[in-house]
Amino acid sequence: MPVEAEVLNDIEFFKLLNKDARKVLAEVVDLVKLDEAQILFRTGDPGESLFLVRSGEVELFIKDTAGQKIILTVAQPGDFFGEIALLDSGPRSATAIALTPSELVELDREDLLILFQKKPDAALHMLAAMGQMTRKADDLLRTRVSRNVNEEVEERLTPLQRVADWIAWFSGSMSFLLLNAVWFGLWIAVNTLPLGIEHFDPFPFGLLTMIVSLEAIFLSCFVLVSQNRQVEKDRVRSDIEYEVNVKAELEVMHLHEKTDHIHEEMLRRFARLEKLLAERSK
Repeated sequence: MPVEAEVLNDIEFFKLLNKDARKVLAEVVDLVKLDEAQILFRTGDPGESLFLVRSGEVELFIKDTAGQKIILTVAQPGDFFGEIALLDSGPRSATAIALTPSELVELDREDLLILFQKKPDAALHMLAAMGQMTRKADDLLRTRVSRNVNEEVEERLTPLQRVADWIAWFSGSMSFLLLNAVWFGLWIAVNTLPLGIEHFDPFPFGLLTMIVSLEAIFLSCFVLVSQNRQVEKDRVRSDIEYEVNVKAELEVMHLHEKTDHIHEEMLRRFARLEKLLAERSK
């Protein structure tokens, strides 16, 4: 869809251009409209243009070897993406999907050359943005080298889950057992022995039985909450172990490739040495 010159006035990337240059560029660029959850391109698709966000939000993500989604960035109005595939004519390195209804301005290689000829400073602006994307990718790589399952689960704990964990831990300790034993002993002694205290819960201790039943009900609920969280923790641990196994497999394959390369290089050098020795012996 063609773009009117007024559309480019709202985009920070084109504010460096004068009115005439924006008018010339508007005649060659295209306006792309996306609905919510509409995919613009996928990883591996041929890339022939870059996109500037005029309105809306576009999420860029990839999937690792374990199939998990890694969000690279969310392009906001004024941001651009897709420049890598445009510059090296390679396939798309990520998938782009619209989080909200969005409008994008599409520039192909010829449009970009016109822009750089009109305003060379735009090339520096693009390089700076590419540098920021590289830094974000480096941060993602550092944080995803290995994950701590305790930290992963701890970040999502609610106050109720923290209380449930503490109660489940305390109910399984010797302190809890001794506390209940002392409590039951004192309760029975007060209501059976002639200590000068009124027996408020005589045998068969109906009030004590009700309190102990309520205690068992609440303890079982808290223990189940803690166990459910432990199941979630085990699931996260399994995912992390799977990721580690996949990474280890890739590393082993990489080591095999290096070993094969070293082996081939040694054979070439041995063949060269044998040829050299044969020539000298002659």
